[in-house]
Amino acid sequence: MQLATSIEELRAWRRGAPPTLGFVPTMGALHEGHLDLARFARSQNAAVVASVFVNPLQFGEGEDLARYPRDLAGDREKLAATGVDLLFAPEAQEIYPHGFSTTIDVGSVGEGYEGALRPGHFRGVATVVGKLLHLVAPHRLYVGQKDAQQSAVLRKLVRDLAYDCTVTIVPTVRETDGLAMSSRNIYLDERERHAAPSLHRMLRRFLELVKTGEPLEIARTKASTVLEAPGALDYLACVDAESFEPLQALRSNAFVIAAARFGRTRLLDNLWFPQ
Repeated sequence: MQLATSIEELRAWRRGAPPTLGFVPTMGALHEGHLDLARFARSQNAAVVASVFVNPLQFGEGEDLARYPRDLAGDREKLAATGVDLLFAPEAQEIYPHGFSTTIDVGSVGEGYEGALRPGHFRGVATVVGKLLHLVAPHRLYVGQKDAQQSAVLRKLVRDLAYDCTVTIVPTVRETDGLAMSSRNIYLDERERHAAPSLHRMLRRFLELVKTGEPLEIARTKASTVLEAPGALDYLACVDAESFEPLQALRSNAFVIAAARFGRTRLLDNLWFPQ
């Protein structure tokens, strides 16, 4: 696996790339969920590029940019084992040189839920992925379902700006107890880690209730009791999978989504209802 740390190195490699190229953007601290994306990309393309870049634009004031886990050496080893051809791992000044001021805002799909709780977050996500798509020019972009709103934002980005690639959403990879794999799981202490899988159980209960026709508010109240202390619920909702607009009843192509805080660690999860 080759390593590129500059745009010039990436472009030099891209000029000789095979005819089909998959791209997996990450912020590093890779876990099995990221590696599943890379393996899926490997199975569908002649070559695969992965990126490791902790994007400062998507961290708000008081968030964990400084303490976000970083392990580039470990990430390189893991990605090489999946068959990734090139790892792009630039420094922040390479992506955002002095005077950089251009951003991408995808509108309402990024304004609710995570967008409301983390103002500017999805502008940062869309900006960095938009730039990476321009540089890598992949045929297929691979993102995980765990960050459902982010996947909706990126589909909107690709559609609106007419990037010549498809977006593939890969199902969430979970621990044996149901907890969605996340780089932030390492922040959980023993009590928090024990309680964290209740987020997934709460979502499953909520989906069961709304599938039977239970009104959303009643279903939300009943399901929220499944969340274990010290978990503190931020939201539990049913949304359209494309627009991320809230729904008043379950229908096809919808997500049930949730976010909760376990101590200082904020976890997200969702379930997709395709039919």
